[in-house]
This record gives sequence, C-alpha cells and structure tokens, in this order.
Amino acid sequence: MKFNNLRGISGDGSEVREPIEGACTTGGSSIFVSGIDPGWALDVLPILLSGVSADIAQIRAQEIFNYALYDQPDAVRNLIGFGRPLDETPPMLFPASLDLIWGAMVRTLADGLGVTLDEIRHVVERRPLERTIDTPEMGVFEKGMQGAFRFEVQGVVAGKAKIVCEHITRIDDEIAPDWPRPPAGQRGSYAVIIEGDPRFEVAIMLHGGSGSPADAGNATAVGRIVNAIPAVCAAPPGVVGPLDLPLITGRGLL
Repeated sequence: MKFNNLRGISGDGSEVREPIEGACTTGGSSIFVSGIDPGWALDVLPILLSGVSADIAQIRAQEIFNYALYDQPDAVRNLIGFGRPLDETPPMLFPASLDLIWGAMVRTLADGLGVTLDEIRHVVERRPLERTIDTPEMGVFEKGMQGAFRFEVQGVVAGKAKIVCEHITRIDDEIAPDWPRPPAGQRGSYAVIIEGDPRFEVAIMLHGGSGSPADAGNATAVGRIVNAIPAVCAAPPGVVGPLDLPLITGRGLL
C-alpha cells in the first residue's frame, strides 16, 4: 500500500505518514485524503484515461483557473501571492510545497502506470499585473504586483518530462494572453492531455449553483470523499491512497 499524498517531505514522507499510520493501527481506523487538485483530477482521472491508450509519450494533468473567482482573500494574497511583489516567493510556489503536493500526484501517476521516475523537476514562471484591477470578492490588486503564474511539476524519465502536473493561474483574464486558456470562454477548467497513440485531450468545466467554478470544484472534492466512505471504512487500518481503493462511484445517487 502506498499513500503518495503524504510523500515528498523526505522523499517518502515517512515523518508525516508513520505517526498517522501508528494512530490508525491503534484505533483500528483508516484515513483517506483527497480534493480536486490535488485529488481526482490528478490521480484517478488520468489513470482511467490511460487505460484506453495504445501508446503514451507523455501524460499531463492541467488546471487553468482565474483566482478572482475564489473568495478566499487570505489564501489568494498570502498563500498564493496574488497582489504581492514579484521579489517575494509565495508559500504555494516554494519547492517543498510543489514537491509535497503536486510531486506527490506525479508519483501517484507513476505508481499507477508502473513507471520508475529518475527525478522530479519544477518549472515556474510568474507575470506582473499590467493594470490595477478591482475584484468583487477580494478588492484591489495593484499594477506591477503578481498577477499570474504558471508551473509544471515534472516526473522525468531518461531526461524527458513524462508525467506533468501543470497549473496556469491568473487573477485577471487579460494577463498572459500567450498562455493556455480554458476552452469555450470559460474561466476555469481541468484537463488531461495524453500525447501518444492516439493523442487526446479531455477537458472538464465545472458549474455550481452559485455560478462559480471554484464552488463546483469544491463540491466535487466533497463528493469524492463522501462517496468513498464505505470503501475507506472497509479498508484495513492505516493510510489509504487512491490506488488502494476500488472504483468510487455515485452509487445510490441516481
């Protein structure tokens, strides 16, 4: 059994994982941690889609999102760094953060695909706001401050990025027009892109009752956790990862 969401601090995350596994063993309980990204958009979905491929040169899991829609001012400004100077590195973009969170997803995909990685690489690019904007939820973001970032966390095999988790994140739709955008004029999307035979791209756009893709994404994260409860309770005591569970469905929801 592997639980890759807790890997990355010391390579295998043992200082985080071992106390939790010990508590689970003592209490006869199991724990499963998930979200959307990291979560189902980066683990089970790419693995599922890989099963209809004849050959894979690269598999990429991608989020493109406008964080002006995410009404969490403290996280958006201080954790993610929008509206902060570009000479500051926000915690979300620390190498340790990228490895622990998204590097863990790359390792999960590698495990699911039977791939041995040579290394994990990070590529980060940031752009300043070209104008001052005023968002309805979080107020003013000044020109010249961080307005967009793009990162890739790459699982490397023989010098090539074979498994990639990519984020393209803006606070203003007009910034970084040369970077990829969501399809069909949407303000956020998730995608799995498989380069191979055949090449295909599966894009997901989420729509919640509030109209916010952020709210809809949160709902899917909750849905996966709730629907996984029977399987997690049936699992042996310990930490349970996405590769340890059976297929989670919406059984009983229709």
